[in-house]
Amino acid sequence: MSTQHGNSDTKPPSGSGSRLYDLLCAEQPYWNRPSDADSTPWNFRESCKSSGAKGRLEKLLKESGNGVCADCGTPDPKWVSLTLGVFICIKCSGVHRSLGVHISKVLSVKLDEWTDEQVDVLVNLGGNNVANNKYEALIPENLKKPSPDSSNEERADFIRKYEMLQFFDGNKHDPHSPQRTLSSSSQGSLSNLFGQDKRQYEKQPTRHRIGQKFRNSWGRRDSDHHKSVRKSNSLAGMVEFIGMIKVNVVKGTNLAVRDMVTSDPYVMLTLGQQSVKTRVIKNNLNPVWNESLMLSIPDSIPPLKVIVYDKDTFSHDDFMGEAEIDIQPLVAAAKAHERSEIQESMQLGKWVASKDNTLEKDGIITVTDGKVKQDISLRLQKVERGVLEIELECVPLTQ
Repeated sequence: MSTQHGNSDTKPPSGSGSRLYDLLCAEQPYWNRPSDADSTPWNFRESCKSSGAKGRLEKLLKESGNGVCADCGTPDPKWVSLTLGVFICIKCSGVHRSLGVHISKVLSVKLDEWTDEQVDVLVNLGGNNVANNKYEALIPENLKKPSPDSSNEERADFIRKYEMLQFFDGNKHDPHSPQRTLSSSSQGSLSNLFGQDKRQYEKQPTRHRIGQKFRNSWGRRDSDHHKSVRKSNSLAGMVEFIGMIKVNVVKGTNLAVRDMVTSDPYVMLTLGQQSVKTRVIKNNLNPVWNESLMLSIPDSIPPLKVIVYDKDTFSHDDFMGEAEIDIQPLVAAAKAHERSEIQESMQLGKWVASKDNTLEKDGIITVTDGKVKQDISLRLQKVERGVLEIELECVPLTQ
């Protein structure tokens, strides 16, 4: 995969395209310039009079304890664990994702579309102060929480508190039942939001539970097995994140048959140690998901792995094809655009379709409405047939 800007022997284009060409060729592109929107205080934003679910979410952010990350104290958190009811920063959100959606389902305050039902769940769970009172009730006095400057390894070890429950007061609540703080009228809503994700995760073959091998052994006995798990956790915790990638799984076309005459397909996305998946669409070889999923981008950018499965109730899910996407050119284009002053829509580059890759057609990288995106049409591999259409959007840390 390569980002193209014309023949290298010719002069770069003049005008705004020339400025962007220079940025893309820079040795050290800069992505972390704070934007005006991110520096805007909450009291000013409130004057815009947000309404509906997003407006309620903004009010929750201003409540006591919610204005900083629940795990490290970073100000102005822009991410939420909907399962745990806590507001968290982008660095801690990457660790939460590695726990699996059955423990922590992560959403963006700004980038995801919120429903009143989801905000109701957050209200009932109580926010950062309530969660920390539960999950840090038995924290030793000599143990310090991570700070905004802590390493990812320190964050990873501490955030496993939600899974290992080493600081949880077991006499207060059932730790793995989110309904413990909800009124009876809200329990049904929570089951609808989380129940399917949890059941599907538990039914996956162990080899596909990507987060499982990064479980923390903090507080367990020092057997050889647990030492090995500890080592894996340390490696996972040292990963630094440089941004987010928003993956919109649009649709599949002419997918393989796995259930007599049809299939029940879903898509699993893996980036490094993170794994997320779409909903299952029943009895459809041409499914339309149009479902957006978020992943953190590690500093050493791995390929985005895409696998399609057929959901089975009484046996392992059947394989329906796979593909890999090199996201490095998209990230490079996003970095360059972040430091530029170009506002108009334009093409930044493309991944050229060829017999050596899995593309059905060229994957064009564009800037549209200030967002760096790429549309990709993939021929699924190791399977008799099937095409998957995906839209990618690169999101800098400032969002």
